[in-house]
Amino acid sequence: MLKIKSIALIFVLATGLILAGCSKQADTFSLPEQSLVVGLASPVTVNPDTTVVYITDYFPTHPQIDSVKAPEAFKVQQGSEIITLIAKSNKIPKLGNLEVFTDSTRYDIILKSSGKMKVPFSFQSNKNYQKVQLKGEFNGWNPNATSLQKNGDQWETTLTLAPGEYQYLIVADGKEMLDPNKEDSVSNNIGGYNSLLEVGKYKNLQKPHLYAKSTNNGHVSIGYENDITNYFVLGQNKILPNSLVELNNNELNITVPEALKHKKRSYIRVFASNDDGISNSVRIPLDKGRIMLDADKLTRTDFEAATIYNVFTDRFNDGNPDNTWKIDDESIHPKANYFGGDIEGIIEKINDGYFSNLGINTLWVSPLVKNPEEAYGMYPNPKTRFSGYHGYWPVSFTQLNPHFGTEEDLKRLVETAHANNMNVLLDFVANHVHEDHPVIKANPDWKTNLYLPDGSLNTENWDSHRLTTWFDTFMPTLDLTKPEVTNMLTDSAVYWIKEYNLDGFRHDATKHVPEIFWRTLTQKLRKEVVIPENRRLYQIGETYGSPELIGGYVNSGQLNAQFDFNVYDALVATLASDKGFEALVNEIQKSLKYYGAQHIMGNITGNQDRARFISYASDALSFDEDAKKAGWTREIKVENPVGYEKLEMLNSIVATIPGLPVIYYGDEIGMVGGNDPDNRRMMRFNNLKKKEQEVKKATAKLLNFRQKALPLIFGDFKVLLLENNQLVYQRRYFDEVVIVALNDSKEEVSINFDDPLSKIQTDYYTLRKTAFKKEKGEIHIKLSPYSYEVITNVKQ
Repeated sequence: MLKIKSIALIFVLATGLILAGCSKQADTFSLPEQSLVVGLASPVTVNPDTTVVYITDYFPTHPQIDSVKAPEAFKVQQGSEIITLIAKSNKIPKLGNLEVFTDSTRYDIILKSSGKMKVPFSFQSNKNYQKVQLKGEFNGWNPNATSLQKNGDQWETTLTLAPGEYQYLIVADGKEMLDPNKEDSVSNNIGGYNSLLEVGKYKNLQKPHLYAKSTNNGHVSIGYENDITNYFVLGQNKILPNSLVELNNNELNITVPEALKHKKRSYIRVFASNDDGISNSVRIPLDKGRIMLDADKLTRTDFEAATIYNVFTDRFNDGNPDNTWKIDDESIHPKANYFGGDIEGIIEKINDGYFSNLGINTLWVSPLVKNPEEAYGMYPNPKTRFSGYHGYWPVSFTQLNPHFGTEEDLKRLVETAHANNMNVLLDFVANHVHEDHPVIKANPDWKTNLYLPDGSLNTENWDSHRLTTWFDTFMPTLDLTKPEVTNMLTDSAVYWIKEYNLDGFRHDATKHVPEIFWRTLTQKLRKEVVIPENRRLYQIGETYGSPELIGGYVNSGQLNAQFDFNVYDALVATLASDKGFEALVNEIQKSLKYYGAQHIMGNITGNQDRARFISYASDALSFDEDAKKAGWTREIKVENPVGYEKLEMLNSIVATIPGLPVIYYGDEIGMVGGNDPDNRRMMRFNNLKKKEQEVKKATAKLLNFRQKALPLIFGDFKVLLLENNQLVYQRRYFDEVVIVALNDSKEEVSINFDDPLSKIQTDYYTLRKTAFKKEKGEIHIKLSPYSYEVITNVKQ
């Protein structure tokens, strides 16, 4: 129950809300006919000192902002391009709102405290080091960002961090090592270990947990666990008036305002907090003002329901023999040359129902731009050069690669996909070009420097020089800090969307591209496509790094999402090594904190830069070997059939946790391989082995179920059981629930856990026909070794 002391806090902090029991007022909620904010305004994470809000992130047409109002804890400085929030003290509310007034309309942007604090750090050593640095999750693994100062035999610095745990390494005179002053170290999930820094109170917190509880005749009840001291309820981007929100008996009761009934798609959003922290958020979709209870109301541009398939064009399907030829150079190993896959081959698989049968509604197509017709690069053993079969060496920004097809082919691909209720995302390369690109030849000053000030090559410095480093000596990185370069390239990106009617982009090497590029691109797309055509686009990026770094690009003004590589790494380590589920659950919870409880990040089964998961899970590869070398020097095949069971488990998790499932081509059948290029074998559609057929059938069942299961699209996430190698979690949306139970051990186990709908009369069934029983508020189920089950009451 809500404590008495909490009532005062709600009056002080919650703008525009009242508690249950206060007098009702008329529904005065209104929205402008055309919102100046595109979509839903993403919350702003507030720093303990200064926070900058970019106006065009939220108002792409950049109107005149009349005034801005923030909580009393902040001083507001309003400029023409940015709004600056300056904390007056260290007592920042965990949750607040920023009121922006323009054109006689108020817009509300949620403010969420980062919870960061000053953390002293010291490293003691009697060795005579000249320079000591830190690299870790807190600085993007960039040692140049954190240097320590010598004080006697101590090296010291002060970090600003939120409560939590952070992996890191000491870098002493350029040599990386574990912190010798720390006893504990943790796996980095790729064969090595890092030291662990624990900050503040972050375990066993009693933060509020919100869930969509019930709905009836235009009213919504949001249930919650643990006390709440502050909350905000928004209709689209405006806080609902007092008359429409009540807090009573551990429920927030909300009346859907009339103004939302005039929109095809709108949302109710709820945020809450207490002394222990900020809750998960709840997002309730509305269809012309009615609470959505039927997934059939979703359209293909409701990207929250997207199921994505990564088509690696050259290695997928050869539909047109006329454009099938290799680069004529004997220095290229056959594995590194063109195989013949093309656009026509993708169209062919759409038409024969391959994707729809698999449960896919969004295709991510690898880059289709023209690449060089010569060999580049070198691998030592076997000695080989490479072709540009992958598409990531652009020599044009707009011309199609003739190996893949024509402009007419691409237009027909998009038309065919849309006719089959599928989206098409194009892989776009913004970071670099090939040295033969006409633009870089004509403008050599448009590239970053290949050499660092000390004369060393600036190649593959992914973290220490991430915005300037080159991928290779023949691939110049574009200097996108120059306005003329960013304007030219963003115009090219907009061209692809407008010319081919694409539904968005997958962006390569996101963290190596300055934020100004992403803001410019997103603003142009909104002005030239989204607003005039009244449609949604989806942009997902690729960034390896900490959740804070990854999440820094995911907001209203930049990208919709990125791939969640940290969850993937934890998945691989958990399932391939039988390590237990705790590390995986921690990563999922961390993602919910940084990206939001209902994020649309990409949960991958694998990708073109990693060895296939089944290679590790079936003992074909070990984590301490060079997976790229292994792929070149020996035949990698499934050594242990248990790898297929573990792959099914991985696919089940990817399909059911918050975020969007992203299937790397071939992972639906258990294709095996080392790292690049062995993980890019030609796709196989026929003569599948029995185990491969079983993986495909299970994956299709999961993905088709996901498209119909609103709990997997808009539901909360809650762990019901976590015991070593067993995990049970739920996704709930009103009276529908999806429960996923996993057993990652070689023994059959019996699992008991609380029935989340024990107070509701409902019937469950299981996707895989595993027997179970309900008894005294619990569910009992027996799971085979290395298996999973989905228990649900979602009607199919």
